[in-house]
Amino acid sequence: MIRDTMIKTANGMISASSSSANAQSPGLKTYFKTPEGRYKLHYEKTHPSGLLHYAHGKTVTQVTLAHLKDKPAPSTPTASSSSFSASSGVRSAAARWLGAGNGSRALGFVGGNVGSKSISSSSSSSSSRIGSLGASSSSNSMTNSNFDGKGTYLIFNVGDAIFISDLNSQDKDPIKSIHFSNSNPVCHAFDQDAKDGHDLLIGLNSGDVYSVSLRQQLQDVGKRLVGAQHYNKEGSVNNSSHCTSIAWVPGGDGVFVVAHTDGNMYVYEKNKDGASDSSFSVVKDQNQFSVSHARYSKSNPIARWHVCQGSINSIAFSFDGAYLATVGRDGYLRVFDYSKEQLVFGGKSYYGALLCCAWSMDGKYILTGGEDDLVQVWSMEDRKVVAQGEGHNSWVSEVVFDSYWSSPNSDGGGETVMYRFGSVGQDTRLLLWDLEMDEIVVPLRRCPPGGSPTYSTGSQSSHWDSVFPLGTLQPAPNIRDVPKISPVVAHRVHTEPLSGLTFTQESVLTVCREGHIKIWMRPGVAESQ
Repeated sequence: MIRDTMIKTANGMISASSSSANAQSPGLKTYFKTPEGRYKLHYEKTHPSGLLHYAHGKTVTQVTLAHLKDKPAPSTPTASSSSFSASSGVRSAAARWLGAGNGSRALGFVGGNVGSKSISSSSSSSSSRIGSLGASSSSNSMTNSNFDGKGTYLIFNVGDAIFISDLNSQDKDPIKSIHFSNSNPVCHAFDQDAKDGHDLLIGLNSGDVYSVSLRQQLQDVGKRLVGAQHYNKEGSVNNSSHCTSIAWVPGGDGVFVVAHTDGNMYVYEKNKDGASDSSFSVVKDQNQFSVSHARYSKSNPIARWHVCQGSINSIAFSFDGAYLATVGRDGYLRVFDYSKEQLVFGGKSYYGALLCCAWSMDGKYILTGGEDDLVQVWSMEDRKVVAQGEGHNSWVSEVVFDSYWSSPNSDGGGETVMYRFGSVGQDTRLLLWDLEMDEIVVPLRRCPPGGSPTYSTGSQSSHWDSVFPLGTLQPAPNIRDVPKISPVVAHRVHTEPLSGLTFTQESVLTVCREGHIKIWMRPGVAESQ
């Protein structure tokens, strides 16, 4: 049963700096109740609407959380990061060229008049698909010398721009915007453990990909990328499809993977020239998985994985980097052994495409969501779906495990592991789920003639058919055979369809496809602040 969440609007929760029409819409509440307590809307982030260009069509907003550690040592190459003075003027650039900061916080302004710069860089050559967004000379870029290079940031795309907000500031507007000409950013990823300055990836709907230093972007006060490495420039590798998802390989020392709408994934090394020539053999069978390696050691990308016919909608690595999960337009989840380049298993949705996937921290379970409105839990051990959540009224656009959550009743001594995960969908709702595998009610596969199925509690694998062989793509199981779980919370959080969900130690972040972000503080955190 979905627990009733009758809640009243909390007055005074949102400061004048973070209130918006979205927060004041009828029926939207500013907190929701869970078994462990109340989550409160603390503040919001959005974009300055006057700066958006929709000439290339609207895109769905995605959010990447980026934590910048202490500034790098002086030995770090200057192409990746320049020197920063130790100062707390992190938000100084925002007030200058995104308009005055709102709220009661005083923002320090540092030198440089950038008000005359154009909002977007335009290409003067018809042969250039992205314009002049490559690396710009450090002598020509204006720097914010007060940026100290530390903090936690939200990177999100809206229209033709990437916006960067300071997560720890309640200011609604971003502190930085980067505009693209002739194409829109659609996906991005951050590598917290990058060994040199290039830690941020940006994929465009043109198929182009950039790697940059987040620090360097924040230090620069301009509105275009600086110090960027450009991959698949002008379609040199793949000229017929959009980027859909991008990910760093955990522990891969600068290796990353880009997924496309034509069913291909490309593996790149950021330390190699992005413009080097790579050619791959023609895909013989669009329906068969295949891997092709570059012919030359200096080539970049170094490999092409053909995964499926039709679009790859999302990719996700297990936290140890051993496995890669993909979901696609054909409705299949596929899990690969990344180093062996082999399919481990796959399974199909009941209806339509799968749109999102996510791993548990321990690598034992994978979540998927998609056009059948279900959230499914897949077991790596059993290589099959072991539970499914019913609660969304429309497509599920994001699923995420909450790695910071612990059960209120957990004493740390039991063997049973409880998982908390969340999902958001086009029904504008956030759903939170609790998963305790030992307590799932498992339908037995066989039932008496003319009777109803019998049920048993216990390990989900003890009552199922044998594990599917390695490398098998499975059809969708009978929906009556899969254990059902219900959300512990179902809360309408935005007026627009939701596109993203992120958990932090202190909060839950929800994102709508129009680029509005809400930060919900966990129980106890809001009171302590």
